[in-house]
Amino acid sequence: MRKIILFIMVGFFVTGLAVTNTWAKLNPEEAARLGKDLTPLGAEKAGNADGTIPAWEGGTPRAPADYKPGIHHTDPFPDDKVLFSIDSKNIDQYTDKLTQGHKVLLKTLPTYKLNVYQTRRTASVPQRIYDATIKNATTAELVEGGNGVKGSVIGIPFPIPKKGLEAVWNHLLRYRGDTLARTFAKLPVTQGGSFEKGKTSSKVLFVYHRPGATEEKLGNLIYVRLSQVLAPPRNVGRGSVLHETLNQDKEARKAWSYRPGLRRVLRAPEVAFDNPEQATDGIIVTDMIDMYNGSPKRYDWKLLGKKEIYVPYNSYKLHSGDLKYKEMLQKRHIDPKLARYELHRVWVVDATLKQGTRHIYKRRTFYIDEDSWQILAIDCYDNRDELWKFQEAPSINYYSLPTFMASMEVTYDFQSGRYSVSPHNEEHEYIFNKKMSSRIFTPANLRRIGTR
Repeated sequence: MRKIILFIMVGFFVTGLAVTNTWAKLNPEEAARLGKDLTPLGAEKAGNADGTIPAWEGGTPRAPADYKPGIHHTDPFPDDKVLFSIDSKNIDQYTDKLTQGHKVLLKTLPTYKLNVYQTRRTASVPQRIYDATIKNATTAELVEGGNGVKGSVIGIPFPIPKKGLEAVWNHLLRYRGDTLARTFAKLPVTQGGSFEKGKTSSKVLFVYHRPGATEEKLGNLIYVRLSQVLAPPRNVGRGSVLHETLNQDKEARKAWSYRPGLRRVLRAPEVAFDNPEQATDGIIVTDMIDMYNGSPKRYDWKLLGKKEIYVPYNSYKLHSGDLKYKEMLQKRHIDPKLARYELHRVWVVDATLKQGTRHIYKRRTFYIDEDSWQILAIDCYDNRDELWKFQEAPSINYYSLPTFMASMEVTYDFQSGRYSVSPHNEEHEYIFNKKMSSRIFTPANLRRIGTR
C-alpha cells in the first residue's frame, strides 16, 4: 500500500510540474543525479519493482559476429522467444499497459496481435553526447513561449523534464549521428493490401551534434537536409532542401523545392505542420515525419508523467535486409510475426491544439522512450475527439554508431482502413557519419542536380 501511495504522489508531482509557468533551468542538485541513479540521458537506471523491466547497464548490444559495416544491422538477440501474445481475446488482461491506438487495432482487427519479448534496454549514444547532456542540464532552457531552445548544444537539453515541451524538444534534439545518408521507401497500403512504392534518397547534416559545436557556430540550425525522389516515375526529379532551426521564433524553418516541370527552385512554406506529405496518399502530413518534427507552437503541451507500456523495441526483424515488402505488408496491418514489443517506461505527453490555431489533429498523445527520447507511439485525435490515426516507430540500436532510433514508422488510419510504412530501407542500409559538405544543402545545388 505504501508503494502505491508513493507512486500516486510521484505521478501528481510530475504532472503538477508540467503545468507550472516557470521556465527555470535545472538546479545543480537535480543535475547531479545524472550518471548516478539516473542514466546520463535522464532515465531511471533501476529496473521496475517486479523485474519485468531490467536495470540499464550501458545499453549498446554486442554486434553479432556476422555484422560488417555497411550491411543492415543484424539481430543481436536471435534466440529470444515470444513470452506471450496480446490479441482480441485477452486484451482486457493488458489494457492498462497499451496505447489507445493498440487497443483499437486489437479490438477491430482479428488478425492483429502484439508479440511480447523480454525487455532489453539497448538504447545508447556516444560518450560525448552523454557529457554534453550533463553539461546542458543546468544551462538549457526554453525560449519565451517554448518555440525554441537556448543554452544547449550537442546533447539532450532537458534530461530531467518538468514540462511537456521539454520532453518533446528532447526528441527533436536527440542524437542521430553527425551525418546520415539513406535511401528509403514510402509504402502507402490499400485496404486490400496492395501498394505503390515511392523511393527517396536523403542526406542530412546534423549541425547541432557536430563535435566542437557551439551555439554561436550553429547559426540557429539543428540540421540541414537534401532529398531527391527516385520513384515512382511520375515524381522522379523532384527534390527539396530543408534548414531546420533551433529557435523557430527567431527564424522559422526554411525549405525549397525543385519542380521538374517548371525547372525552377521555389520556396516551400508548405513543408510544415499538417500539409500532406507526398507519396503517402494523404495518410501522412509533414509534422508526422520522424514521428514529430518542426515547430511545436500550435499546441499546448502537458507532461502527464511516466507509464509502463508495451512498445515496439529492438525491431531487428523488421529492419532486416532480407525482408521483402510483400512479406511485411498485409491487409490492414504489417505482419505481426515480424514485430517485437517490450515493456518499457515512457514519458506520456498530451498535446492539445491552441485556440485560434488550426491543425487536422485536435489532440495527440505522445509516448516517449525514457532511455533514448525517441517517440515510440502517438495517438492522433480528430476534431470530434475520436481516435483517427495511430503512429508507432519500430526502433533499434544502430550499434555501429551507436544510436537508438526508428528503423521505420507505421501509421494506421482508422477512418480509411489504410496504413502507411515509411521510411523503410529494404535495399540500402543507413550510412552514418559520412563526410558531407555544407554546400550541397543549398537551393543552388538543388537546381544543379535537378533532372527531367
